Amino acid sequence: MAKDYRDIYSHLQELMGRLGEDAPGVMEGFDRLHQASTSSGALDTKTKELIALAIGITVRCDGCIAYHVHDAISAGASRQEIVETIGVAVMMGGGPSVVYGCEALEAVDQLQPAGSV
Repeated sequence: MAKDYRDIYSHLQELMGRLGEDAPGVMEGFDRLHQASTSSGALDTKTKELIALAIGITVRCDGCIAYHVHDAISAGASRQEIVETIGVAVMMGGGPSVVYGCEALEAVDQLQPAGSV
């Protein structure tokens, strides 16, 4: 059965919001960590999101793939940049990363606006 990464992304946003209500300190801390980790510095946000995507692929995390494909696209990543990121993840993660790399490409197709590069 095919996964709908738009639904995965939206559902995780809802779940994390609920977790934030029950554990506000944890989620506020995680949000600060996320913002600090992905803000531009020596590496720009797009590069950091592509790194996070590669890690998400290698650890086989559907939610990570949904979030970081979405955020990489939002940061200006092209399809080709994401494809090359998948290639690095495959090199580091082997066969399972091929499977999850294919899932990441499906997420790109679902999350990228029609007609964009």
